[in-house]
Amino acid sequence: MEGYRMQDGSSDDSHRKGYHEHLDDIHPESALKKMRTAGSISISPELFEKMYLSPQNKVPGDLRKKFANPTPIAICGFVMSLGPLSCDLMGWRGAGGNGAASIPVYLFFGGILMIIGGLLEFILGNTFPSVVFTAFGATWLSYGGTFLPQLNAYAAYAPPTASSPAEGLQTQGFNASIGKCLGFWTLSMALLCFVFLICSLRTNIVFVVTFFALIFHFGFATGAFWALGADYAGNAHFASRLLVGAGASAFVATAAGWWILFTILLASVDFPFALPVGDLSTAIRGASERGRSQV
Repeated sequence: MEGYRMQDGSSDDSHRKGYHEHLDDIHPESALKKMRTAGSISISPELFEKMYLSPQNKVPGDLRKKFANPTPIAICGFVMSLGPLSCDLMGWRGAGGNGAASIPVYLFFGGILMIIGGLLEFILGNTFPSVVFTAFGATWLSYGGTFLPQLNAYAAYAPPTASSPAEGLQTQGFNASIGKCLGFWTLSMALLCFVFLICSLRTNIVFVVTFFALIFHFGFATGAFWALGADYAGNAHFASRLLVGAGASAFVATAAGWWILFTILLASVDFPFALPVGDLSTAIRGASERGRSQV
């Protein structure tokens, strides 16, 4: 079927089957409208990394046109879990207990939503966000499980008189035992976030800020747990200050997460304006792109 002939003699192929169109950076807000009308479409690297938080990759099939974008699902679980925890760690409005009162939020928002989002990213072929979301989903499930009596995570270390993690944390024996163990876990998470930070340098500035803040969050948490585990006078006060720092860092990461979530959702409904995320796709060229330029 031939395309329509315009008045200037050019051919309009927009109605031809198999028509291919490229979305550039000039009008990224028209992405979804064109997706509904074009037979085949390629998204610019900037728009792709804004929607999926991953460098654009070539995946066979058209799953991205059949399924919704799972990225905001996982980010929603992230901000709804990390936000309350950051406020608890900073002690806002008298909160405390290291977030023990928010166990269902960690399990259902943080754990379930982020793992679902990560698995869907896996199906779409987005490796980096898939690893990030599933790793943090498992982290939230692990943290929430620490406070569940059914898993006996704290009862094995807490004194017999302690009926909750908050009460157990007030005793030196409990601090020395579980504090050291949790410190190694949070240190490993800080190292993992450092790896994510390096990889995110090919995505956008907001994603970089998120992982940069999370490194400090887990670093401060590691120092706080190890300070609680050490038998020195005054360590409890020092640990409490470190936990406030961990909460402040988590608050920065939460704010960045809200920005990304808002940006992606605006693009998903074809809103008239878009929020900037600081694209870094051109700052660090990929290995494949370097190879093509040398040919």
